[in-house]
Formats: sequence, structure tokens, C-alpha cells
Amino acid sequence: MNNLKLPVLIALIALAVLIVLVAMGASGYNYVIGMDEKANNAWAEVDNELKRRNDLVPELVGTVEGYAKHEQAVFLGIADARKSYFQAQTVEQKQDAGRQMDGALSRLLLLQENYPQLKSNEQFLKLQDSLEGTENRLAVARGRYNEAVKELNAYVRQIPGRFWAMLAGVDKHTYYKIDESDRKRPNVDMSDLGRSKPEEPSDEKTNAEKPEK
Repeated sequence: MNNLKLPVLIALIALAVLIVLVAMGASGYNYVIGMDEKANNAWAEVDNELKRRNDLVPELVGTVEGYAKHEQAVFLGIADARKSYFQAQTVEQKQDAGRQMDGALSRLLLLQENYPQLKSNEQFLKLQDSLEGTENRLAVARGRYNEAVKELNAYVRQIPGRFWAMLAGVDKHTYYKIDESDRKRPNVDMSDLGRSKPEEPSDEKTNAEKPEK
């Protein structure tokens, strides 16, 4: 009788171990799938803001071009960046196009320093405000995406995360980094817009106000 109990006990232990391993495997598999989905969803938000920015740019260019027709190199840079984005097939290509647009937009917005009339153009100010809102949302979405990528990539580099990632067909994602030189946007002081500057007193008026000796 005892001889029968031992094999049964061993079989039960083996079954319990197998159940635990299967449960752990399912948990690890589902976990890496969940992190992959989180990163993909975070990228979708980034991509949505990139598209919104690219849709906004043509109208902004049209307004600026009315004052700065000779700045064709800047406008061609914008056009090339938009073309690169809409032709991109991968996340990495869209990130490259996004960085390309960052630099092109910086050069476009700097034109207002050479063409002060833009600072008082209502349409330009409205579009610039819309662009600023889009840039802020893009920065937030990019931060969330990079955080999701950091979490996923760290898990995939470890054991057993690497095994579950291979089993699920999940690869590491690419961080969306931006060029340091393009982090700073032209800072334009709008506080003086719409206010007329005080007239400087002319020499005649100054002399007239001086008391006679």
C-alpha cells in the first residue's frame, strides 16, 4: 500500500509544480503583453499630436509667407519635414520626422524677429497660440511614452522577462528623444503688443519747456 502512495504523492507534487509554473508563465506573458500595449497606446497619443501639428503648419506657413516671401529655405524645410512625416512607415521614421519638424518650426518662428509686422498679425498670433498648445500636449505625451518604453525595455532586458517577451513576440521600443538645440522655442514677449509706445519728447518741445533764465 505504501508503495502505491509514494508514486501518487510524487505525481501530485509534480502536478502542483506544473500548475504553479503555468500560472507564473501566464502571468509573465500577460504582463509583457500589457506593457507592450501600454507603450503602443502612449505612442498613439504622441502620433496624434504630431499629426495635429503637421495639419496646423501649412496655415502658419501661409501667414508667415505673406510677410517673408524671400525665406524660401525655411518654407522648404517645413515642407520636407511634413513630407517625411506623412511618408513614414515606422515609429522610428516618424520620430525622425518629428525632430526634423522641431528644427524647421524653430527657424520659422524666429522669422518674427526679422519681420516685426508678424507680431501684430492677429491670424499669426492665433496660430502661434494653437501651435504652443499642441507643443505642450506633445511634450506631455512624449514623456508618458518614454516612461512606458523605459518600463518595458527594463523588463525585457531581465530574466525571465526576456523569455516571456520572446514568447509573446514583443521587442524593445525606441525612446523618442529630441535634439537639445530644439528644446528651446523662440520666446517672444507679447506684453507690449497692442500698446502704443510713449512718444519721445522732441528737442523743440524739450527746449520750450525749459524755463528761461
